[in-house]
Amino acid sequence: MNFSEAKSELKQLLNRVNPSELSKLLNWIRNSDELDEPLSDNRKIILRNIADELRASLPVEAMFPSESTAYSKMQQRSRPTVHVDGFLYDEDQVDALCEEGTLSRSYCLHCGSHRTAPLDFISHSFSIPELQFLFQNVLPDLTGRMLVDVGSRLGAVLYGGYVFSSAAQLIGLELSGEFVKLQNDVLQKYSLTDRIQVFHTDVCLQKVLLQNADVLVMNNVFEFFMEPCEQIRAWRIIMENFRKKGCLLVTVPSLQETLNTLEEALQPGWVEELPVDYDVYLGRDTDPEALRQIHLYRVL
Repeated sequence: MNFSEAKSELKQLLNRVNPSELSKLLNWIRNSDELDEPLSDNRKIILRNIADELRASLPVEAMFPSESTAYSKMQQRSRPTVHVDGFLYDEDQVDALCEEGTLSRSYCLHCGSHRTAPLDFISHSFSIPELQFLFQNVLPDLTGRMLVDVGSRLGAVLYGGYVFSSAAQLIGLELSGEFVKLQNDVLQKYSLTDRIQVFHTDVCLQKVLLQNADVLVMNNVFEFFMEPCEQIRAWRIIMENFRKKGCLLVTVPSLQETLNTLEEALQPGWVEELPVDYDVYLGRDTDPEALRQIHLYRVL
């Protein structure tokens, strides 16, 4: 059965439904778990398989002991914060971890007391729905273009770009040799090396790459891993070299929020923010608030 035939049969079926029951049926189609398997997207299945494999090889917090700066900065936050990687764990998996006692959503305000408050969760990776949103709703067609992910970590943006876009090159820059190895193992196992490369390097050393990139992605990339003076230096190098007119910059959180904490001003006329339609339904696992943290800019 082709698309036209299927559409015709579906319309005929809906026309035969009792009008008083139609809203129930449509609600079931939108939200029922029973349709997950027949409507599953092979691209998402690939990403879930990669996430399953990475999850098995990482501690629950998906951080290595060598990330001492990140651990220290998380401890300095005004509210207790834990890292729960959005690519590895969806809400159902987080709930399961909480039920088994591996993870908690709250902390005790006074030891031994029943007074509790919610923990802050932070992720250094996009979730699978966020990757789909990024490549299908935020960014334009990337055919023939080069995307660079600064701080590629687990490689989520690279894998998402491979399955959800036609970008010619997807390049990850990562300071941690442990994460570079993880990514390269995935690239080899899933035969993704034709369009993806991961470099064990600092973005500050990649001026030529910045000058040639068409899209730059930066998701919570500096705040937890660099001291403020290092962050300012990195941003200045990016602003000086990512200058090709019309290139696109994706940030989480917004540039204004990121640079305000550093008291660093944008270079006049460097970028303009572009509108993003956040009112997109991508399934029940999508977090609308997380989507609204994704901001798109165009180099002027």
